[in-house]
Amino acid sequence: MARLIYTGITSLDGYTADRDGNFDWSAPDEEVHTFINDLERPIGTYLLGRRMYQIMTYWEAVPNLQDEPLCIQDFAAIWGTADKVVFSRTLDAASSARTRIERDFDPEMVRHLKETAGADISVGGPELGGHAIRAGLVDEYRRFITPWVVGGGTPFLPDDVALRLHLVDERRFANGVVYLRYLAPGL
Repeated sequence: MARLIYTGITSLDGYTADRDGNFDWSAPDEEVHTFINDLERPIGTYLLGRRMYQIMTYWEAVPNLQDEPLCIQDFAAIWGTADKVVFSRTLDAASSARTRIERDFDPEMVRHLKETAGADISVGGPELGGHAIRAGLVDEYRRFITPWVVGGGTPFLPDDVALRLHLVDERRFANGVVYLRYLAPGL
């Protein structure tokens, strides 16, 4: 059975974007990006909401990819080989390869995907992640905490859920980022 993994880069105070929707402060340096690539490499399917999908389609055709650092080239390849399921009521068609559109988040569909997938699944973005968390579908939480305090914005975790998680891995990076990996109860 595949695991459903929720990953995010956050501010120290727990936000994925600030009050204005900016997240440029969260851009990983090469060391962190390379580490993230190694975590993302085994992902077979990305579950995304419309906004996160539109941000991530950048990786379909990175301008001048051959001139980018190896970590950027590597992530573009990782993204390109994975399947994507986008939950959107407004998108009529996908603008990337290996992508299908679903109108509504369906916990039963995601449970079935977990039971039948040959590789782990990633849920991206706090809104969709919140739906998956509330439905009890998330098996693993990966959080990269940056040394930024933004004072408000889009929270990484929903405020209406209480969970006792188990810390199973951590790492500190030279730029002050801290990686924490937690498993949901029962894993």
